[in-house]
Amino acid sequence: METRQLGRDGPDVSAICFGAWPIGGGMGTVADEQAIAAVQTAIDVGMTFLDTAESYRTSEELIGRAIVGRRNEVFLATKLSGSDHSREHMDRAIENSLRVMRTEYVDLYQLHSPQPQWPIEETMSNLLRLRDQGKIRFIGISNYSAEQTVEAAQYGPIHSSQPRYHMFGREPEEAILPACLDNGIGVIPHSVLAKGLLTGRYSPGHVFPPDDERHDAVAFRGRTGEGALEIADRLKGWTQDHGRDLVQLAIAWTLAHPSVVSSIVGAKSPEQVLHNAKAADWSLSASDLSELDEILGGFSIDE
Repeated sequence: METRQLGRDGPDVSAICFGAWPIGGGMGTVADEQAIAAVQTAIDVGMTFLDTAESYRTSEELIGRAIVGRRNEVFLATKLSGSDHSREHMDRAIENSLRVMRTEYVDLYQLHSPQPQWPIEETMSNLLRLRDQGKIRFIGISNYSAEQTVEAAQYGPIHSSQPRYHMFGREPEEAILPACLDNGIGVIPHSVLAKGLLTGRYSPGHVFPPDDERHDAVAFRGRTGEGALEIADRLKGWTQDHGRDLVQLAIAWTLAHPSVVSSIVGAKSPEQVLHNAKAADWSLSASDLSELDEILGGFSIDE
C-alpha cells in the first residue's frame, strides 16, 4: 500500500489507516476472533497504521492481542480521551494503554478533543515529557479547530490532526485543513464514510439495533437522511461507471485533498478490510473531483 509522510519530518504511514472504533463494539457486537482477524488482515495488506483510543471500549485490548509478535510492523496510534488532561490522569492513561496493548511505547499519542479548562501549554509539556521518557513517539490532536491547532503547535511539534471530514461534511476545508498545511501537520480524517451514509448499503427508514451508535443518529433520520441517501445513490452510479464502488470513492475522495496523509476507515471483518484497501490505488483526477462536486451540490449534514 502507498505510504505518505505524517507531518513535517514525520514517519511514513499507510495511506489508509485501520480505525478500531467498530471492532470495540461501537457499531454493534463483533466477535473477538473476527476483530483480531480484521486487524491482522489490515497488517497483511500494508494497512499498518492502526488508530484507536482509550475510550473505544475493548479495541485497545483487541489490537494488543492482534499485534503479538508483529509490533514492529505497525504504526500504533491511540488517544487520551475524556475531559481530564492533568499530568496524573495522563500518566495513568498512557500506562493503561501500554498495558492493554502489550507494548512499551505508542507511536502516535493524540488528544481526543480540546479541553480549554486545561492550559494547552501545560498539556503539551506533559506530552513532551512522555515523549522524552520513550512512552510515545509523536503527538497528535483530534477534533481541534484551526485556532486551537495553531495554539497547540506553538508549544511543541504536532504531527497529525484528526478532524471529521467526508463528502457530506466539508467544513474542515474552510480553516482546519489549510491551517494544517501551513503548519506542516498531517491530516488523518475520521468518519470518512459518514457513519455509513457513504457506503450505499442503507435505504431510507433503516433502523439500527440498540447496540449500534447510529441507532439515534440525526443524520440517518428525516429529510436530511433521505437527501443524503439520495445523493449517495447518485454517487454510487458514478462509481459504477468507473468500475469502483461508493466505499472506495469516499476513501479516495478524502485522500485527494493535499492536506490528507491517511484516511481512517473502520472495519469489522477481514472482508471489509480487503475491500477498503483497494481505495488506496485510486487517484481521482481534477475532472473527477469537478464532476463529484456537481453531484454533491454543496449538500452537507449535521452529525
